[in-house]
Amino acid sequence: MNKSDDDLGMQRPITRRDIVHGIGAIAAGALLPRSGWTAASLDRASADSYPPLRDGLRGNHAGSFEAMHQLARGDRRDWEPLEQGDSGIFDLVVVGAGISGLCAAYYYKRDHPKSRILILDNHDDFGGHAKRNEFDVDGRRLIGYGGTQTMQQPSSYSPLVKEFLDDLGIDIGAFKSAYDENFYRRNGLTAGLHFGRAHWGTRQMVRFDLGCFDDYIPVAKSPLNAQEAVAAMPISEEAKQQLFSLLSTTEDQIPDIEGDAKWDYLYRMSYRDFLSEHLGITEVDVFNVLQDLAVDSGVGIDSINALSAMTYGGLPGWDAAGLPAAEASEPYIHHFPDGNASIARQLVRRMIPAVALGTSMEDLITATFDYDQLDRASSQVRLRLNSTVVHVEQGGAASDSKVVDITYIREGKTYKARAHGTVLACNNSAIPYICPQLPEVQREALAFQVKTPILYTSVALRNWRAWKNMGIGAVMCPGSYHINATLDFPVSWGGYQFSTNPDQPVIVHMERFPHVSNQGLTARQQHRAGRRELLTTSFEEIERNVRLQLNEMLIEGGFDAARDIAGITVNRWAHGYAYWYNPLFDTIYEDDDDERYPHMVARKPFGRISIANADSAASAMTESAIEQGYRAAAELL
Repeated sequence: MNKSDDDLGMQRPITRRDIVHGIGAIAAGALLPRSGWTAASLDRASADSYPPLRDGLRGNHAGSFEAMHQLARGDRRDWEPLEQGDSGIFDLVVVGAGISGLCAAYYYKRDHPKSRILILDNHDDFGGHAKRNEFDVDGRRLIGYGGTQTMQQPSSYSPLVKEFLDDLGIDIGAFKSAYDENFYRRNGLTAGLHFGRAHWGTRQMVRFDLGCFDDYIPVAKSPLNAQEAVAAMPISEEAKQQLFSLLSTTEDQIPDIEGDAKWDYLYRMSYRDFLSEHLGITEVDVFNVLQDLAVDSGVGIDSINALSAMTYGGLPGWDAAGLPAAEASEPYIHHFPDGNASIARQLVRRMIPAVALGTSMEDLITATFDYDQLDRASSQVRLRLNSTVVHVEQGGAASDSKVVDITYIREGKTYKARAHGTVLACNNSAIPYICPQLPEVQREALAFQVKTPILYTSVALRNWRAWKNMGIGAVMCPGSYHINATLDFPVSWGGYQFSTNPDQPVIVHMERFPHVSNQGLTARQQHRAGRRELLTTSFEEIERNVRLQLNEMLIEGGFDAARDIAGITVNRWAHGYAYWYNPLFDTIYEDDDDERYPHMVARKPFGRISIANADSAASAMTESAIEQGYRAAAELL
């Protein structure tokens, strides 16, 4: 421990999991008591029974991936001896308790009410990427999301998904009052750009939005115009001139390309090439400012197409590209306090009612889940956590198979379950290893899916006074470890109330999408490199980066990491967003469900084995996971 670490509060006893390179000891956390939604009687000794309160390194946590890595990397096939498993044959075994797997079980159960179902998942909590993070800060319970954060543009959902949400009791219209859209403006919180000393040679906060938060977080209007903002940035004078030109140019720079041809042209060239070829950008500083601001594309401006960068990514250049005025998009407000973890929790409560009291979404948010009820022998639906499936095989020919054998590892022991049907709702890339019986062409198609690695870090603060003092609510941080840092979405639901006073505790959400830029690698190659980084980075290193970044970013507001940080949960998703085809590297067809696409080949049923996950739609959206769960269940009914 050096003095710098001491000043950052690295020695402070926040509850956390101290894991180096993904392996380590689990420190007990605080448990939400079963008696109700209070903090008075927290029982520290029984923390392991309530996973949302575990902090430190989560997501792909220690214990969730080792057996799979032995299979995929070490080619292990011997999982003997078998322990005594469940008696009898299940009607359905689902591999993966993410939203897609839970939906498959839900739909199967709906059509066969007396069916006996087992859901297996390798993590210590259900929901897949739809995970809940909770903190107890000075007696106040904070709820945040550790993965899937929203239902985006739900008005465009298919009738199937709309009916599904209605069945669960999810009223999309309720978010209009649950989400405080005026929170940022009322508190004078603008967007900001933080330039860190390590990367830029100086520390600078510029209260300006480059467009990245447009239609995403309704921040207050910046006090700076574009010229003032650029002048305040720690970049060269030449770079300032070029960046301001980019921000202020309204004349079409590619007038010779018109109509649909313009859209197609921008779709097939990188954003960086668009800047250099049509906007005359040559200064490295400009590229460095913009490099990773397309955030959850998972790649930098050299590997995202110009159209996506300016639409989904919100990067500047729309007018300079000669594109028509953008249509107003649906407000980005459809978040539960724990993101889409509430969808997973409601699915589990519907199938296993004993897990929590209540039925409505209002009482769900603060409902205490009893994880001991998930895997009861008396329950028709059983959800078994910490169980990594390593082999799936059906007997006889696929055309007439009646039984599927599923081998899984739990607490270092090997078990087998049998089922009349199986849904593989795990990552596509894992399926060829656990089900080698599949045709080779299908295994190759499954292996094509290389998911975007993600680091979602939830930081519990004792207050947000420094943010208020500085007048910022959402910050992009070019060149920093986490590319952004934002106050959590201001959502109050049921008995849960978002922090309304800057002296109250709050969660700050930070994101990192590791990749390798400007090295000539394809997007999928960059994702693989990012995955390696995530799995070899210790929690201590991530924590230090969190403290350094927030300390430097908020110092003018009086922030002190050692004093103000109450907890840190790092959600590591080495296999994060499902991969959609990148036009800079992949073949693109007109129809999203063209049979030539790998995801279409990958999801074909094989006898009594069906496949359901967001990968099956090559889409990271929750509605896709729901639709694929429905399809997989229907294939087995």
